[in-house]
Parts: sequence; C-alpha cells; structure tokens
Amino acid sequence: MSSKPTREATWKLVEEYLPSDQMRRHSLAVEAVMRHMAKKYGEDEEMWGLIGLAHDIDYERHPEEHCHKAPEILKNAGWPEDYIRAVISHGWGICSDVEPLTNLEKTLFTIDELTGLVAASALVRPSKSILDLPVKSVTKKWKDKAFAAGADRSIIEKGAAMMGVELNDLIADTIEGMKSEAEAIGLKGNL
Repeated sequence: MSSKPTREATWKLVEEYLPSDQMRRHSLAVEAVMRHMAKKYGEDEEMWGLIGLAHDIDYERHPEEHCHKAPEILKNAGWPEDYIRAVISHGWGICSDVEPLTNLEKTLFTIDELTGLVAASALVRPSKSILDLPVKSVTKKWKDKAFAAGADRSIIEKGAAMMGVELNDLIADTIEGMKSEAEAIGLKGNL
C-alpha cells in the first residue's frame, strides 16, 4: 500500500543511497527549486519538493542503471506510482523513455541540469555565493561550453520550450529557489 512520502523519510533515503556530499547538495538544490516552482504555479509544494529531493536516488549506487533502479527503491519505500513516474521522467532521452508530461515532470527535467550550471556560476564569483548571483552571470557562462560542461544546455533549452518559459526567467527562478537553501547547498559564500 503506497502513501505519500514524508520529508523525513525521503531524506533518510537520500542519506542511505547518496553518500556523497556533492549528490546530497544537488538533491537539496533541486528540491529547493522544485518547491519554489510549485509555489509559483500554485501546485503541491511538498510533492514537488520530495520528487526533486529523491530524483537521483539510484545514481550513486547504480550509475549505469540510473532511472532504472529508482522505481524499485521508491516502491519499497512505499512511494505512489505518480511520484515514481515523475522521478523517472527526469532522465527522458538520456537514460529513460518516460516522457515528461505534467508541469512537475517538465520542470524537474529542465531544472535538474540548470541547478548545476547555476551552482558553478555562483562558485566562480568572488563571493562564491548564490545570494548575489545575477541572471546575466549565468547567461554569460552559458555561452562557454567548456564551463560546467556536464550541464547539458540542450536539455535545459528543450525543457524550457516544453514548459513554455523564457530561459532568463527560468534561470531567475532557479537562482531564487536555490537561495532558500544557500547554506545547505554550500553556496552561502562570503558576502
């Protein structure tokens, strides 16, 4: 019998399955942005946040089977099917054939990559902080393909188009969401 997961139980899963600080910080960043976007769209902040927090749950233990081990892990934790489907959809076209269809899924697909680019953009600033990061700093870094090369710009662009949002607005929302967890994600810096 599946029920809605709690934040506490989801964090325990993250601690169990994602031992590295880097992956935990990424999970927290995605959670923060998902909560911000849910609030903006008048959606379920808890649902969006938990799916963001758990989206990479199988990545460290099963990198070659990313998005394929997550259903089993989350099902065993009692997660409902729609939550699990949303988690798997973030890997669409990369490691999953589950297309993002809902606003939640499209948002997760898009911002998963974008949080990495935004975090890297904050870290190269003198302050090393997300709190004073302007959108134009990210857009400037966007053009440099060698910068944060792991952040696939084509996925972000595809996702923004699916969401029907302008890239600058999406970057602004991502920064805003990440600000709420600046300390936890290691981007408070030294303002």
